[in-house]
Amino acid sequence: MVAEVQALHSEQEEIDRMKQILEAQRAAFREHPYPSAAERIEHLGRIKPQLLRNLPRIEQALQADFGSRSPDETKLAEIMTTLEGIKYYSKHLRRWMKPQKRHAGQVNFPGSAMVVYQPVGVVGVMVPWNYPFYLALGPMIGALAAGNRVMIKMSEFTPESAELLRELLGEIFDENRVAVVTGEMEVSAAFSKQPFDHLLFTGSTAVGRHVMRAAADNLTPVTLELGGKSPAIISPDFPMKDAVERIAFGKCINAGQTCVAPDYVLCPRSRVDEFASAFRQQVARMYPTMVDNPDLTSVINERQYRRLQGYLDDARQKGASIEEINPAGEDFSATRKMPFTVLRDVTDEMQIMQEEIFGPLLAIVPYDSLDEALDYVNDRPRPLALYYFDWDNGRCEHVLRYTHSGGVCLNDAMTHVGVDDIPFGGTGESGMGQYHGHEGFLTFSKAKGVYRKGRLNPTRNILPPFGRSVHNFIYKHLMK
Repeated sequence: MVAEVQALHSEQEEIDRMKQILEAQRAAFREHPYPSAAERIEHLGRIKPQLLRNLPRIEQALQADFGSRSPDETKLAEIMTTLEGIKYYSKHLRRWMKPQKRHAGQVNFPGSAMVVYQPVGVVGVMVPWNYPFYLALGPMIGALAAGNRVMIKMSEFTPESAELLRELLGEIFDENRVAVVTGEMEVSAAFSKQPFDHLLFTGSTAVGRHVMRAAADNLTPVTLELGGKSPAIISPDFPMKDAVERIAFGKCINAGQTCVAPDYVLCPRSRVDEFASAFRQQVARMYPTMVDNPDLTSVINERQYRRLQGYLDDARQKGASIEEINPAGEDFSATRKMPFTVLRDVTDEMQIMQEEIFGPLLAIVPYDSLDEALDYVNDRPRPLALYYFDWDNGRCEHVLRYTHSGGVCLNDAMTHVGVDDIPFGGTGESGMGQYHGHEGFLTFSKAKGVYRKGRLNPTRNILPPFGRSVHNFIYKHLMK
């Protein structure tokens, strides 16, 4: 009981601190609402050396949070991607900040029109547990490039990473510029209710609905990066070895705990055995052992582990064929690591086909024609990503036109997320809004339309009383 009271007291202290920081950031923004390009680039420039200096500590924090987190996956998916984002925004933001000239039109002659891109103010960022550094720093970099202040709420499931990021950012930014908030679900709920000028949430669709409801009370604009069941479609004549190699990369990194990981494979019915065999061989090459292999990441916590085991139990009871890929025949019982598992004969009644998997399980769905495969995708909520494997450009174009998803990789899996010059975001149940690329700058900016009129005022010619000859002349020549 005492521990519960102390926890509640600690949570309330963090909520009070969060509100104080928000007020301080709003006041600081009001004093300095438009940082110069040089200031913004300098802010971004502080991040890279801090990350590189503390890379071993970052790896250790993630190791502590996951139980086992591949150091190489941390470098590839958390640090390299962040550094590329810094480089990209630093290179382009000067050009993006320039006012854009627009056409004022004949009616407004001789005035001029333009669009100016103004920082929105204070941006809130809610971070999931699967990539805590990248999914905190990526949105933060975009928001800073657009000239904003940033508050970050870290996941309660990665406490070591949260505390380390709070320390690292606190060393290079004042809290009225960038601040990190930690705490349990009560703090997260309170965070989503704050009157931010923009709120970006990355996480599940179910929680995203709650975040959007909370933000609606303040009319806070939201960007929701959710998830869903991202399909990988293999065309009838695509080389299976190439498809499997690329799908395995997207599925295996972070043990499948990635919002854009291939969730299920739509495979030509005649090639299902070929796919399953090739996938088993590919995983065995990547992970000849698993339990003590530092390259293989664990399931984040016991709750997620039980969820995934529940999917397997449910699928098994309902008739699925389940194949664990365990090359060394190891015992996984004393660890939260799970062998990669292929499921065949899946049906819509199974939980694994109703919910995003978010783990090292992969379902195979056979199809007999490409249109049947596309119908299967289109009959379901729009996914965050879609992967199509085909060397035929015409069929690729057909798939692009007749499906909807947040993003697409043609002949690869997951790598589109690392392309900084294209937007990243969902659609429908997989989210709304986008960041990365120029679109990220626009998301965290207010595009303000400005019309300027000079000394000459032609408007006086159309003032009442109406019905004069000048009105008739204007209507005759401009209403065509």
